[in-house]
Amino acid sequence: MVQKYQSPVRVYKHPFELIMAAYERRFPTCPLIPMFVASDTVNEYKSEDEAIHVIERRCKLDIDAPRLLKKIAGVDYVYFVQKNSLNRRERTLHIEAYNETFSNRVIINEHCSYTVHPDNEDWTCFEQSASLDIKSFFGFESTVEKIAMKQYTSNIKKGKEIIEYYLKQLEEEGITFVPRWTPPVACKLESSTSHPRRPVSPAINIPDSATKEGLSNKEILNTTSSPSEPTAGTPDDKLDADYIKRYLGDLTPMQESCLIRLRQWLQETHKGKIPKDEHILRFLRARDFNIDKAREILCQSLTWRKQHQVDYILDTWNPPQVLQDYYAGGWHHHDKDGRPLYVLRLGQMDTKGLVRALGEEALLRYVLSINEEGLRRCEENTKVFGRPISSWTCLVDLEGLNMRHLWRPGVKALLRIIEVVEANYPETLGRLLILRAPRVFPVLWTLVSPFIDDNTRKKFLIYAGNDYQGPGGLLDYIDKEIIPDFLGGECMCEVPEGGLVPKSLYRTAEELENEDIKLWTETIYQSASVFKGAPHEVLIQIVDASSVITWDFDVCKGDIVFNIFHSKRAPQPPKKDSLGAHSITSPGGNNVQLIDKVWQLGCDYSMVESPLICKEGESVQGSHVTRWPGFYILQWKFHSMPACATTNLPRVDDVLASLQVSSHKCKVMYYTEVIGSEDFRGSMTSLESSHSGFSQLSAATTSSSQSHSSSMISR
Repeated sequence: MVQKYQSPVRVYKHPFELIMAAYERRFPTCPLIPMFVASDTVNEYKSEDEAIHVIERRCKLDIDAPRLLKKIAGVDYVYFVQKNSLNRRERTLHIEAYNETFSNRVIINEHCSYTVHPDNEDWTCFEQSASLDIKSFFGFESTVEKIAMKQYTSNIKKGKEIIEYYLKQLEEEGITFVPRWTPPVACKLESSTSHPRRPVSPAINIPDSATKEGLSNKEILNTTSSPSEPTAGTPDDKLDADYIKRYLGDLTPMQESCLIRLRQWLQETHKGKIPKDEHILRFLRARDFNIDKAREILCQSLTWRKQHQVDYILDTWNPPQVLQDYYAGGWHHHDKDGRPLYVLRLGQMDTKGLVRALGEEALLRYVLSINEEGLRRCEENTKVFGRPISSWTCLVDLEGLNMRHLWRPGVKALLRIIEVVEANYPETLGRLLILRAPRVFPVLWTLVSPFIDDNTRKKFLIYAGNDYQGPGGLLDYIDKEIIPDFLGGECMCEVPEGGLVPKSLYRTAEELENEDIKLWTETIYQSASVFKGAPHEVLIQIVDASSVITWDFDVCKGDIVFNIFHSKRAPQPPKKDSLGAHSITSPGGNNVQLIDKVWQLGCDYSMVESPLICKEGESVQGSHVTRWPGFYILQWKFHSMPACATTNLPRVDDVLASLQVSSHKCKVMYYTEVIGSEDFRGSMTSLESSHSGFSQLSAATTSSSQSHSSSMISR
């Protein structure tokens, strides 16, 4: 497995030339890096005007590895080749390094760059990336990987300290300023009559964008941009190390790397709204910074948020009056760590009455709004207290809890809420204080604890009776001035007191079902399950030719093949899939098959679009202008990867393939619409679909246009 590292942007508040003077003092050896024994110059080039300086060194390293491993490998030292390409005109330094020792067994590549800060020409930015690929190493591959990562991480931590050490050394010698490079007089005269770019030796590896005259500092930092294109500033597309420390906390170099790589992957593949950095970090923490696992649950959560319009819940959804009157919970100041404090008087709440009056969907949506408000309050407190705050504290008072709270539908609703919150708001609970736990509490705890993540359970503090008033109690976590009055404090708490919900507000089962649909499916999308051997199909009847069928769907799970067929005769009434092994358990998921088994392609029905293979996480939009009236069938079919496929996939496809589950079940979320010919205006270009605004999770942006059917599919 290839290990990768990507650093944040580290900023030195010193000019580029002074940083270069400090950097050069690291050679031929650096006492601050004990493993760096020596270095020899093997190749060097300087341009006539001294603007370009390329130097190649062979570095000797004494790796801190077990003596037995060194003996087996037959080496005492490891050699690396480092090439530095300095461009004084453009004020950039690009560094490339690779291992010479064991290059047929281990592949190590490192790329670093020093550039001018895009917003302050007197500051210098540093970035670093590296990869490690151990092919084989005498059966010690895992050991060597751990040693290499440990050594590399320790050197990363020292990197900034070393530059600052030599900057201080220069200052002690009276060197606080190094003049910028200026072209020689002869060069200036020549530049007035000829192009200033000079021929460069092939050994020099300088990006084209860094060798053009007149390029701004911001364009140098973003080397992929052309001079005529606007470029984004560092805060928008790159993470600054100081920003990470201020707003996200102290992260190890590898944790920073995981955050940057996952964030970069989202920028490249997710064309909608990118989650905030602290939200991405929560998913990484929930999976112990395993980037693949974090990516999987984050992608699932983004699709879920789109399906249920969670991002707009605070602005578009008003809780029913019953919740406002009888839900005994609310926000109440903050704890001693600055975390927002949420108070829930569960013992005073009529859970059965709330479920009977509203249904579990309304309760779930209300809890989601609470969590969204919690995220907002964390951002505010981060600014107020000047330190990262990414979670909140929840105080649960169980005074009054009894057997009526163990009503089965109520417990079921609670378990579902826990499941949804655990999946979509990981690492948001900083501490849970459970007060005045009665004797019936162990029964409730036994029911709900299996659904709570182990890391979350470690944050629970449970107090029976009045134990919360003693040592190690509430005063250790909450200031005395804000302890609620119902717990013996002096602060008036505006949380509703709860109480029994009047039975006159109860709804019938039918009313609740209709209300659930209204509350929870306020979306134009439908969900469908696709099984191996059992595709999901949608029938669209077209009366007038030249009508336009449009579609928009997300592949939530598995890989599928999307087809469009036409038939002159109507298929039999839809049959729900009844395969025992493929029973539908997800809400809203269905499976409808329309094409009869005896129908023959080309005889009973025809294909009007080429099949489109869609990977898990992709969002697909498109349209088809119909040529004939009749019946059109949109089909989502299970896609199996060929067993003999050995070709290398693009990077993002590799990622998505790694997330593919072994189950023979896929899930899609889709929306279709027919635009009548009388309502259609303009050319097909007016119907061209862009990337889905919020759930696009695929890097594939290909389109398929077929002139004979005037159709277009875009992903």
